[in-house]
Order: sequence, then structure tokens, then C-alpha cells
Amino acid sequence: MVSRLLQHRLAPAIRAARPEVTGRVDSVLGLSVSVVGVPGRVGDLVRIGGVGGMAGIRGGAAAGPTIAAEVVALDGARLACLPLGPLGGVGAGDRAVNTGAPLQIQVGESLRGRVLDGLGRPMDNGPPLANTEWVSVEGEPPTAMERGLIRYPLPLGVRALDTLVPCGRGQRIGIFAGSGVGKSSLMSMITRGTEAEITVVALIGERGREVREFLEHDLGPEGMARAVVVVATSDTPPLVRLRAGFVATRIAEWYRDRGKDVLLMMDSLTRTAMAQREVGLSAGEPPATRGYPPSVFALLPRLLERAGPGAAGTITGLYTVLVEGDDQNEPIADTARSILDGHVVLDRKLATSGHFPAIDVLESVSRVSGAITTREQKAMASELRRLMAAYRDVRELLEIGAYVQGTNPDADRAKELWPAITAFLRQSLGDPYPAGAAWDAMAQLLSSG
Repeated sequence: MVSRLLQHRLAPAIRAARPEVTGRVDSVLGLSVSVVGVPGRVGDLVRIGGVGGMAGIRGGAAAGPTIAAEVVALDGARLACLPLGPLGGVGAGDRAVNTGAPLQIQVGESLRGRVLDGLGRPMDNGPPLANTEWVSVEGEPPTAMERGLIRYPLPLGVRALDTLVPCGRGQRIGIFAGSGVGKSSLMSMITRGTEAEITVVALIGERGREVREFLEHDLGPEGMARAVVVVATSDTPPLVRLRAGFVATRIAEWYRDRGKDVLLMMDSLTRTAMAQREVGLSAGEPPATRGYPPSVFALLPRLLERAGPGAAGTITGLYTVLVEGDDQNEPIADTARSILDGHVVLDRKLATSGHFPAIDVLESVSRVSGAITTREQKAMASELRRLMAAYRDVRELLEIGAYVQGTNPDADRAKELWPAITAFLRQSLGDPYPAGAAWDAMAQLLSSG
């Protein structure tokens, strides 16, 4: 133990005394910078240009203009690097130095209430982070035998979810929808209504205009006080957008390992996959399904498996998935659905009819609902689902007046209760609803028919 502590304290001095090996930029092609003359490993950070300008990134020091880049592929002695900043001004022959370490970020209690960029650096003009420790963004998920069981619900403040698609502490759920159907609005409702101790929000590939709106209108001062927000807007380099998801996950892991129940919300998983597609194609990977290289489909389980229950605390993951052309079976949606513990489907027809949140309850599934609800709650949810399915089967007949009363008892009852069912499933944006009250409302609804 003493030798390990001594080694930890001597590590900075050893790194400082190590001779610096300098390489050079050989070429710049698209998003990729080719570096020769310096050894490296995949994941290492390389300083290109000067030796400074890396504030907030472990290993940056001294003065002079520079950019940071990460090694993403090796071709013999040639390093293919992707920049963590704009490439303007980089040219062949520029000096390149390998820091010998991957991207590291600061974690600690002082992150609570802060807004960070995609590399984990404060961007809210607040004070410097204090009482933190440096950790790598790459973390190992708990092994299958180390994970706790999902036994308790995590109320989200949305009636339709807490009763018909209940979420457990440590569950991972995807919110699947096309553009403009209400994914971000549903996230806003959840951030206000959740009972999680701390919320880590990753806004990846979002419009810059929407960031302050989300912080000030959706989170608000109360929500922000127990949240950490990581932002990588659509104009940031693809590697920064990719790393933002890992930064947010690593912060959530730090809180989980200290026994906290963390809600990790990522908007969106699809844009993270798109960033990896840009990185992979720039590194020379062949395109596969719909232009996504193989590394994208290896990335998703590596990122998603890091959420979930640990030995002490939990990370409940909510990931929005942007389905292209409302195709629920497109590659990213299909892969994510196979990894996650449940999925919530938002329907464009409901959204255009003014039904919010636009949750298609019959197409949404929670794979842990049986473990986190009581026998009475299961019975009520099953009964309401059965009535909704019966109404869906005869809806067209009802609209044209061809349905004969008495043909289907469930359809008859669903027809009578349909206005009340619709009112139960609707909820205004600024109206969080306690889970206990939601179950009481469902019981009252079913007893009225």
C-alpha cells in the first residue's frame, strides 16, 4: 500500500523528467491529421503546434498556440489523429508531441450545478473546479456478477411512464422518435419530476440556441442545483461530440460509486453514433450499413453497458434515439433497442394532434416492470393496456359507424372510457405528477367504467 502511494506521488515527477519525443505533422486530410516521428497508442492525446493551449486537459502546460488531437488509428509509424478543436492554421511540418496519456477529466462534488463542455471543462463562467480528482473518460462497467438487481422504481413525474412503462433504479431506457415529435420536451418533464438524487445531462449535437433554453426554462434554478450538464453543440468537432457522451457517463459513474442514485440523460444517442461515424470514416474504416462503419456498432454496447446498477449506487440511463424517417428499425434504433432494458416510442400522429407527451403506450415496453410494481399495479396496467388495444382494433369501424355495440365487451368499455383514458395519458409540460397519485388516478379511471 505504501509503495503504491509513493508511486502515485512520484508519477508526476517521473513524467516531467521523461525526455520529450517530438514528431511532426505529415499531412492533413479532411478531419484527420497524420503525425510521424513520435510513438503512440490509440487513445493518446497529441499536442500539435505549440505546447500550451490545453487548459483543462491533463498534460497541457506552457505557452504557445496549439490544438489537442486524439490518436484514433495507427498505420505503422504513422498516427492518425482527430482534433479536439478547429484545424485552422495546422500545416505539414508542425511540431507534434505525444502526452502519453488519454483524455482525463475532473470529477468531484464541485461539479454539481455546473455546465461543462464536451471535454469536461467548465463553460459557465463559474469559479474553477476545486477538490476534484483526475480520471480517464474510459471506465469499466461493473461485471455481470457485481451488478445489483433492479428492484425499486424510479418515479419520473410522467403519468404515462410511471404507470404503463415504469422505470426502475438502474434501468436503461431509450426514447425513440423522429425529429420534432417531442423527445426534448419529454426530457424536460422528466428532469423536473424525477426523484433521482442527482441528474447528469448530456446535450450532444444540439442547436446552440436550445442550450440556454433548456438550462433556464426546463431545468431552472432548482433542477440545476442537483444537475451536471455536459454540452457539445452541433458545431463542435466530431471527436468532441463523441467524447461528450463518455464524459457524462464517467461523471455519473463517479457519483454512482459513492452510493448515489443517478439519472443519466443523453440527448441524443444517435448523434453520438453519427460522431463516431465521422471519426471512423476519417480514420479509413469502410462504410457498412447506411454508411455506419463497424466501430459504431462496437461503440454502442461499450457506452450503454456502463450505466445500470453497481455494487452500491445506480445509474438510470435515459437515451433519446432519433429515428431517421420515423423508421423504428433503422440501424442505430435497432441496435440500441437490443441493448437497452426498455423503449418508449413517441408517435408523430399523436404529436400533430396535440397529444403531449406523444407516447405510444402500446408500442412502449419496460423490461423490468414485473420486478418494480406490485401485483395490483400489474393488474391495473394490464387492464388499461387491454382496453387500449381493443379500442385500437375497432377504431376504424367506430369512425365510419360500422361497429356493432356488444360485439366486443372490452371495446365497448374502452369506447365509454376513451375520453378519460386520453385525459389520463396527456400531461402539460410544467406539471410533474407524483407516481403515487398517478396510480390512484389510474385506479379511479378503471373503477369508473
